Amino acid sequence: MFELTVNGTRHQVDVVPEMPLLWVLRDELGITSAKYGCGIAQCGACTVQIDRAAVRSCQVRMADVAGKAITTLEAVGNGTLHPVQEAWIEHQVPQCGYCQAGQIIQAISLLEAIPKPSDKDIDVVMSGNLCRCGTYERIRAAIHAAAAKIGGK
Repeated sequence: MFELTVNGTRHQVDVVPEMPLLWVLRDELGITSAKYGCGIAQCGACTVQIDRAAVRSCQVRMADVAGKAITTLEAVGNGTLHPVQEAWIEHQVPQCGYCQAGQIIQAISLLEAIPKPSDKDIDVVMSGNLCRCGTYERIRAAIHAAAAKIGGK
């Protein structure tokens, strides 16, 4: 039995220690924003925050996150749009939308770490989040816009 806090709510789950966090979120808790993309932490579709750091949940074992705070897209903004989400809409980033939860979580983590990111900062940090639709220029523009909204630029 493991205890974890997801989006501010404590949960107890009875799973094997090796079960990936992604499956706990989706199959045990019904939290579906984090997506299965590749299963090897190379695409970023499963990105969540663990103790405020962006992490690929497909490769994190339950035994390693017990007792930690996990944030998924469902909790971003606390009922209102986060500046990153606002910028995503303004710059029409999503196309198919499959990668967007991971992209947004990664962008939020980037702006928490680097409030005024350069294009290079954005490219490096976001490089682990793949977009099959190729909206990378819009993602970069939206991150700059979000930084300005937050007060970083």
